[in-house]
Amino acid sequence: MTTPGVDDAVRERRPVTERRLHPVTPLRRAWAPVAVLIGWAVHDPDQAQRQLTRLTTTTLLIALAVLVPAAALYGFLTWWFTHFAVTDTELRIRTGLVFRRTAHIRLERIQAIDVTQPLLARVAGVSKLKLDVIGTDKKDELAFLGAEEARALRAELLARAAGFAPETAHEVGEAPAHQLLRVPPAVLAVSLVLTGATWATLAAAVVVPAILWLVTESPWTVLATAVPLFGAAGASSVGRFVTEYDWTVGESPDGLRIDHGLLDRAHETVPPGRVQTVRIVEPLLWRRRGWVRVELDVAGSSNSVLLPVAPREVAESVIARVLPGVTVPTRASLVRPPRRAGRCVPLWWRGYGLAVTDAVFAARIGLFRRSLALVPHAKVQSVRLTQGPWQRVWGVSDVHVDTGANKTVTARLRDAGEAAELLRGQAERSRTGRKVARPDRWMA
Repeated sequence: MTTPGVDDAVRERRPVTERRLHPVTPLRRAWAPVAVLIGWAVHDPDQAQRQLTRLTTTTLLIALAVLVPAAALYGFLTWWFTHFAVTDTELRIRTGLVFRRTAHIRLERIQAIDVTQPLLARVAGVSKLKLDVIGTDKKDELAFLGAEEARALRAELLARAAGFAPETAHEVGEAPAHQLLRVPPAVLAVSLVLTGATWATLAAAVVVPAILWLVTESPWTVLATAVPLFGAAGASSVGRFVTEYDWTVGESPDGLRIDHGLLDRAHETVPPGRVQTVRIVEPLLWRRRGWVRVELDVAGSSNSVLLPVAPREVAESVIARVLPGVTVPTRASLVRPPRRAGRCVPLWWRGYGLAVTDAVFAARIGLFRRSLALVPHAKVQSVRLTQGPWQRVWGVSDVHVDTGANKTVTARLRDAGEAAELLRGQAERSRTGRKVARPDRWMA
């Protein structure tokens, strides 16, 4: 009979097979030298233009004859010197042509693995694997792998992270998913048309350049202003439609799976137990249709949208899968601040509300664009009370709840006595909630 320490030592001595990325990867990395030249040209366009005017046809052909093979060689060498391997305890990624870097990613610290396919990658049949790891802000990635290899590796890593033995991790495969919701493209398009931010950015893109032209009569000033504004308008409308197209949410043992994208397809996972805050956003023009948008704060993850648009009843049923045992407070249960809060924030104070249940701390803000934030008591890291001079005059305070995702939810303009009691009570609710919280484990 062997001890756990001996078992670990035996596993560590097992041979580790290193693997390379897909052979198409050098084509992607060959663009790095070209990107450096483009960056220099954008940084100093006058100097770049002077250098280009001095080039003869012969010199240009020679430069291309040197640059293209050099870029190809760079792409090949970076691919050749990049390896990855899965051991019993970690994922190792070795990269670097001149300066070597080895990333040791502990399997038990992996909390989300996303598979993405940019447009050209879909054509080439390859995928990018992105890993969310606890304690790191930047995602490590493997780009690119064959589409089937990426899914198989993702399933193996999730099985290892869930605690399956290395010998059986290959046999577990990808956990099956049950589809909960699919957002029709027509509904997504109408929701974007009814979003005030879309029209606000478009109006700014038309009005601001026109005013600048009347004032300055400088085409360069107008162009420098119009291009970013039209870009923002496009990102808030067409960009969101392309990104959130065919949004599908499915449930599996390793969390909620999200697939979306028209050109670039993304396969993301909302890890169980890592959701810190859920926000239900309700724009003004969506209310007659009963639509809401659901956003997330996930510790150590970039996943921020759960549902781009959905009926409120459907959204609440999906939220119940993310936060088991949590019921979304009704509008009637959200208590407004006292009327004297209007002395601090006229009119807008009517959009504030608060409800504290046995499961969550719920705070609402916004009069036209309502946003209801739900924080499970177990996810509260700290509670703070603040009171400015004018608030002190009218006897109101703000209560701030900090979560593990480095975000804050605030209950605005509460009665000072209520805020003090809320401060004391929330600390006890957080301690109790952590004792009964579900484990932050895959497939738990």
